[in-house]
Amino acid sequence: MIRFRRKTYLATAVCLVGFVCMLMISYLRMQKYSFLPKTVVHKNKGFCRGEIVNNSISALSDNKTLIITPYFDNRVKKLVRVIGIVPHEEIKEVYCLFCCPTGNDVHISKALIDVHEDRFGFPYAVADLLCMEPTDCDPPYVSFHWFPQGNLDMLPRFEIQNRGLTNSLVDFTMCISTMFGNYSNVLQFIQSMEMYKLLGVQRVVIYKNSCSQLMEKVLEFYMAEGTVEIVSWPITAYLNVSTEWFFSNDGIQIGYYGQIAALNDCIYRNMYRSRYVLLNDIDEIILPIQYPDWKTMMQDLQDQNPEIGIFLFENHVFPNTVFTSADIPSWNTVPGVNILQHVLREPDRKEVINPQKMIVNPRKVVQTSVHSVLQAFGESLDVSMDVAIAYHCRTPFQPDLPRESLIRDITLWRYNSSLVGRVNQVLQKIPLLTEKR
Repeated sequence: MIRFRRKTYLATAVCLVGFVCMLMISYLRMQKYSFLPKTVVHKNKGFCRGEIVNNSISALSDNKTLIITPYFDNRVKKLVRVIGIVPHEEIKEVYCLFCCPTGNDVHISKALIDVHEDRFGFPYAVADLLCMEPTDCDPPYVSFHWFPQGNLDMLPRFEIQNRGLTNSLVDFTMCISTMFGNYSNVLQFIQSMEMYKLLGVQRVVIYKNSCSQLMEKVLEFYMAEGTVEIVSWPITAYLNVSTEWFFSNDGIQIGYYGQIAALNDCIYRNMYRSRYVLLNDIDEIILPIQYPDWKTMMQDLQDQNPEIGIFLFENHVFPNTVFTSADIPSWNTVPGVNILQHVLREPDRKEVINPQKMIVNPRKVVQTSVHSVLQAFGESLDVSMDVAIAYHCRTPFQPDLPRESLIRDITLWRYNSSLVGRVNQVLQKIPLLTEKR
C-alpha cells in the first residue's frame, strides 16, 4: 500500500510539474506583448506621401530585411504584425511609422522582432515585426525606418491587411507553398485540385515562384473558375534558396524557397476569410477514413474537442515508383503522376516519427512551421490515422523496400468515379491539354 501511494504521489507530481511548465511557456510567450514599446508622436508634414508598395516581397534599404505583409492583429493588443524574413545573426532595429488619416502627426513605434524558432540551420529566418499602433486612430499604412528620427519623407508605404473584417467565411482554404523549379506535374496537380474540391475546399492559395508553360494554363483555368488564388513569390530575386528543408552550408540563405514565410503569410491572409486553413503540399491530400469529406470530419472533431484549434494528421508516403493496375490510357499523354496508380504505402519506420500536416483554425494560430504550429492560442490534437491520414504520393522514403513490404491502402479509390469524371472534364477544357491528347 505504501509503495502504491508513493507511485501515485510521484505520478501526480510529474503531471503537476508538466502542467505548470506548459502554463509557464504559454505565459512567457504572451509576456512579450507586455514589452512592446509604445508609439511616440512626431510632427511631420511631408510624411505619408510615399509610394504604396504592392509587392508580395519587398527589401528594405539594407537589402537584407525582407517585408512580406503587415497584418492588423488585435487578439492580444492593438498592434501590427509584419511577416518578414531576416538574417538571424544580423538583426537590426526597425521602427514602424504610422500616420493617421487626418492630421500631420507621425506615430513611431520600435518593432519587437520575434524570430521564429524553426529555421532548420539556415542563416535567414522568418520573423514577426510587432509594432504597437496609435491608440486614437486606425492607420491604413505602415512604413519602416532604421531610426526614430531623420529623413522620413517619401518612405514607401505598406497597406495594413485584415483591417476591415468580412462576415463571409468559406469553410476550407488550402495553402500551397511553394511552387518552384519550373513545376510541371500537371496530372497530379489536377487530380489533387479535384480531390480537394470533392473533400470541401473552396479556395486554394498558391505561392508561385515558377512553373511550366502548360502548368501556367492549368493555373489560369482554376483562377478563372474562382478556385485558385496566386501569390507571386519572387524569393529568388532576394535570397539564395534551397530546394531542401535542411541547411548544407553551401552559401544557401533560406530553405525550400521560403516555405515557412509563405505558410505564415497564408495563415494571416486567410485569418478572417476562412473557418479552417489546410497546410500541405500539392502532392499531399488529407484523406478522411471514417468520413466522406472534411466538413463532416471537422464538425465531429470540433464537437468532441471544442477547445482545439490545430488538428494534426500523420503523413504517409505512397511511393510514386510502385504501380497498381489503375491505368487510364487517355491520361497517358498528360505529363505528371497518376495518383490512382499509387495505393501502396510505406510502413512506419522504426524510431522515426511520421511528419504531420495540419488543418487549423487560423484565428488561433500565432506562428506556424511546416509540420506543427509554433505558437497558438490553445492546444493541438493528434488525429488518429483511423480517422484520417495525409496521403503523400511522392518519391519513396524507403526505396529499398520490396513490394510485398508495402501496405495496400485503397481509401483513395472510394473517390474513383467522381475523380475520373472531374479530371476528364478539366482536361477537355484546357486547350493545350486537349491538343496533346
